[in-house]
Amino acid sequence: MNRKLNNIFKGDKVIWMVFFFLCLISVVEVFSASSGLTYKSGSYLAPIVKHILILMVGVFFMVVTLNIKCRYFKLLTPFLLILSIVSLIWVYFAGQETNDAQRWVTILGVQFQPSEIAKGTMVLATAQILSAMQTNDGADRHAMNYILAVCLVIVPLIMMENLSTAALLCVVVFLMMVVGRVPAQQLGKLLGAVMLLIVSVITMVMVFGHDVKEEDPTKTLSEQVSADGAKEKVDQKSGIFHRFDTWKSRIDKFLNSKEVAPEDVDLDKDAQVAHANIAIASSNIIGKGPGNSVERDFLSQAFSDFIYAIIIEEMGMFGAFFVAMLYIILLFRTGRIANRCENNFPAFLAMGLAMLLVTQALFNMCVAVGLAPVTGQPLPLISKGGTSSIINCVYIGVILSVSRSAKKNIVSIEDKDEQTEAQLSI
Repeated sequence: MNRKLNNIFKGDKVIWMVFFFLCLISVVEVFSASSGLTYKSGSYLAPIVKHILILMVGVFFMVVTLNIKCRYFKLLTPFLLILSIVSLIWVYFAGQETNDAQRWVTILGVQFQPSEIAKGTMVLATAQILSAMQTNDGADRHAMNYILAVCLVIVPLIMMENLSTAALLCVVVFLMMVVGRVPAQQLGKLLGAVMLLIVSVITMVMVFGHDVKEEDPTKTLSEQVSADGAKEKVDQKSGIFHRFDTWKSRIDKFLNSKEVAPEDVDLDKDAQVAHANIAIASSNIIGKGPGNSVERDFLSQAFSDFIYAIIIEEMGMFGAFFVAMLYIILLFRTGRIANRCENNFPAFLAMGLAMLLVTQALFNMCVAVGLAPVTGQPLPLISKGGTSSIINCVYIGVILSVSRSAKKNIVSIEDKDEQTEAQLSI
């Protein structure tokens, strides 16, 4: 029986348990938080059935991935780079727009986000460069140049429609270079240049962006017409500039947030942040219980961007802590797996993917509790999604594949040690 289970659940069992709990929480909370979708679709079960099917597809690809030997991932790097670049250019010119963001393309009736594929590709390429250029004293000084060359192709294409994803990816790549022992002097110079770039981008956003404000019913007809004309001018922006307005509004809302008395809160403005705060405040520490959320009916992205607020409302502080601990366990367990690897490539690849998942999860949680400006980052493996859910399952599959090879290496080393001891005793 144990042998059959081992054939099914290959790889590290702790990673499997973390994945199982994240999927279980996802099914329960998405089912609870999808009241808006059930109202639109007219079916109580349709949204959760679709989500479960997506998770099943993700598990299928995860199992396929974990059965691929780690060395074969290197062969996919050039093909994935070409696919990522082509699809990112495609989505820029002919992508489908949702929630004022043009991030999706459709192939054979299947809609996906090219940025999700590009994130994993960037981690894969970085791991391959770092492993290929390792020396006894750390990474070769030219390694960072090659990594930055790939970043300069991938990151700007992502940034044009999804600034938060591009920023998170840059953080993960930087952390991978730290783990990959890139010289500290180079990392310091890079950090300074990045800070200067961030200041420049924020300055451009604040100068060229415009806050999109709600219509005031007290305005006269002529004032409303002039306001509509200004709005049309804003809407006519093309390229990356059409996202400046959204970015500036989010930055202003975050920087100008002040303590507001409950009776003075305007739920017509900043509805998502306000209702997320209400969900957290009304949890009463112990939570209302699964399925008993009230704010899910008012949060438009309760099943995606703000699902962590719904988790806190229903499961309380204990549930919030448990979910956060699952991601921490995932990161530390992956670190232990990477430490057991004989080769650098699988170690860097596993750590890069784990940091990608955990960094995104951390940022989503910070947004939900008001510690970061609102972005469109879902909670990995928990939020309702299509491309992101499947791709995240593939990332877990890669980590499990690395854990299998690392385990075999440990076993082979132990066998050699036993043989050596037997020879010495003879």
